[in-house]
Amino acid sequence: MQTEKVIDHIVDWLKDYATNANCKGFVIGVSGGIDSAVTSTLCAKTGLDLLCLEMPIHQGENQVTRADRHIDWLMEHFPKVNRQPVNLTPVFDSLVAAFPKVEDEEHRFMSLANTRARLRMTSLYYFAALKGYLVAGTGNKVEDFGIGFYTKYGDGGVDLSPIADLLKTEVYEIGRVLGVNQDIMEAAPTDGLWGDSRTDEDQIGASYPELEWAMKMDDEGKTIDDFSDRKKEVFGIFKKFNTSNKHKMIPIPICEIPMHLK
Repeated sequence: MQTEKVIDHIVDWLKDYATNANCKGFVIGVSGGIDSAVTSTLCAKTGLDLLCLEMPIHQGENQVTRADRHIDWLMEHFPKVNRQPVNLTPVFDSLVAAFPKVEDEEHRFMSLANTRARLRMTSLYYFAALKGYLVAGTGNKVEDFGIGFYTKYGDGGVDLSPIADLLKTEVYEIGRVLGVNQDIMEAAPTDGLWGDSRTDEDQIGASYPELEWAMKMDDEGKTIDDFSDRKKEVFGIFKKFNTSNKHKMIPIPICEIPMHLK
């Protein structure tokens, strides 16, 4: 990958898109992870306004600290970057309290994790509408088009996706060239939706380099019978997520009414 040229291409694309949309800049949720760090830096390099939202919901202290340091770094290097803390923990707790009680809390863990993402999306669009900004998405190619590892109408609810054509390893390479803080570069990827230390790999069962390999094999028409041992396991994991999350990666189904019924 011609990393510096890719960076310039994305920055130009972002600036052109915002200008054509008659928007002043971008708003983004900064989590302390590599994807939001790279995306926010690319947005900042446009020279347009950038509002970085910190939206903790029972967040791990290490994630909050990494996000803080990254925003500090952005504000030191780019004059049009601002920060906006929004503590969503009491909002989340109030919403959970309003829901009916359940017998087994574990049965709704996934629903509540996705609720966190949707509260953050709502906050991003509040500030986007208030200031005339675009919501910049942080999903990469593996998450968005490989395994669908995001929340529909949560972190998947965005106006534009600057890094969605980049594999996770390519995002790291761009982060290295951009000078993203080392603690972010070294942190294990996590979606930050659980309030604990579980990583993406813990949830998925495979690393991003493994998933990138499986995505490439799938594109080449390979099947699970072409592999054995760990490769077979990884390919099976990829296909399971790709199949079950297909609804996130295709347009919303529309029931088309036949003309003779109209």
